[in-house]
Amino acid sequence: MRGFQRRQLLAAVGLAAPALTLAPRANAGEQTRRADFGRLSLNESAEPPSSAVKRAIAANLDRLHRYVDQTEVDALSRQIAKLEGVDPEQVVLGEVLEPLGLHLAGTRPGGGEFVYSTPGYTALIDASAAVGGKGVGVPLNTRLENDLPALAAAIGDRTLAVSLVNPHNPSGTLEDKAAFDRFIEQTAARTLVVVDEAYLEYDDLAGRSAVRFTRTGANVLTFRTLAKAYGLAGLSIGYALAPLALARSLRAAGVGGPHAQNRLGLVAAAAALDDRPHLAAHVRRVHAERERLHATLDRLGLRHTDSRANFIFFESTRPADTVRARLAESGLKVGRAFPPLDAWIRITVGTTAETDAVIAALDAIYR
Repeated sequence: MRGFQRRQLLAAVGLAAPALTLAPRANAGEQTRRADFGRLSLNESAEPPSSAVKRAIAANLDRLHRYVDQTEVDALSRQIAKLEGVDPEQVVLGEVLEPLGLHLAGTRPGGGEFVYSTPGYTALIDASAAVGGKGVGVPLNTRLENDLPALAAAIGDRTLAVSLVNPHNPSGTLEDKAAFDRFIEQTAARTLVVVDEAYLEYDDLAGRSAVRFTRTGANVLTFRTLAKAYGLAGLSIGYALAPLALARSLRAAGVGGPHAQNRLGLVAAAAALDDRPHLAAHVRRVHAERERLHATLDRLGLRHTDSRANFIFFESTRPADTVRARLAESGLKVGRAFPPLDAWIRITVGTTAETDAVIAALDAIYR
């Protein structure tokens, strides 16, 4: 029993010692915000999920002693299918990139190859290495976009998939839409195309989603996560929209089934996806803070990408490791290095107070 609760009990029976004068304690939410302030390294949402998510989680706390069953998985799959305009059988629940990499590499003796942009997010490629998969890295172009012609040229006889992040991480960039569409159409005729759209919600990009090709039966898997804009990073929930045969193959291998889910993640995802006003308000706030940071970089004469995600990416005119250390001294933890772009720094868009702190720190460092 906590000390304060114990004193209350003792007071009730007349045995308490004289009460100590204690300073008021911050509530749990305020303590969490203080502990997380300046954590701008992982592209998490700076805001908690919607109140609808919290209510859904609270309503299911008394069912944690029960396993998830297929009906619960099917219910969320149908909700996602309706939202995305696909067949429910094409929905595979979970943060599926790692099991996807393992599954694909396991279908080819020796593991096969995965073509991807470098630097980039490599969960799929890294996971495939456990069964012999190999990554074929293709540098970004001079605008720090996916180099579509070079990616196409890297496809070979052993290629199992081409993996893209769009908007890209760590640059936040997008390709020309017409060029991107041509690349998807041509490449999907040769091999599987995996498009990670973790940051799609952070701009007016719905019309660019690769799910357009998945809907028509093209060999394209579109991945979404609720870890970013929906604020569910701590519950590790996402989904893939896959060609029907691949979706069935993944489920047969145990990917996306009830045993791979947790109830709180499922109900949180359902509530988050349904609360469109909360998502829109969050995205508006990120836009405002992102523009403040881009304006600061412009004022300081620092080259940066036109990031369409919830982070900024800029080229430092001072040694990047030194700048990261200076920012850390100000209580601001920013993204790691992304070789070979060693002079570039990624900073997640945070709260207004965090943006204020970043701007002040950048002014102190570069002015």
